[in-house]
Amino acid sequence: MTRTKATAALFGAAFGFLISWGQFADPDRIRDMLLLRDPYLYLMMASAVAVGFVGLRLLTRRGARAFLTGRPITYERTRPQPRHFAGAAIFGVGWSIADSCPAPIAAQLTQGVVWSVFTIAGIWLGILLFLKRQERREQVPERRALGGLAVDKPPG
Repeated sequence: MTRTKATAALFGAAFGFLISWGQFADPDRIRDMLLLRDPYLYLMMASAVAVGFVGLRLLTRRGARAFLTGRPITYERTRPQPRHFAGAAIFGVGWSIADSCPAPIAAQLTQGVVWSVFTIAGIWLGILLFLKRQERREQVPERRALGGLAVDKPPG
């Protein structure tokens, strides 16, 4: 597992560098994108999605295996759920309010974008709330909806 973590750290560092180099960490570039003044970041994201889409299809069609684990490369198709749309809306609103993309936070801090600290705090708070919610769900007995209220399911 150490080899996997080291590789992940290297890829993470490379990703952070490329995100910064691609100007995804530039607050002015982000603001212009969100105000629909400049399509640059949208085009960069679309090209990344296209490359990933084609690459994943090719890898799965050829039966490729992951370098580090040797497991077959696969993906799942799932229909979007309301929580995905809510999460996307929260992410987008937070991104526009913070005026900073959460992906290259470390790069922004090194560039002197001090308000990135609040973005980091928001990310950690969101993660904590999510984990607490998941923990609570695992501790509560199976539940069912009844008249809009969640009640314990009767035994049997």
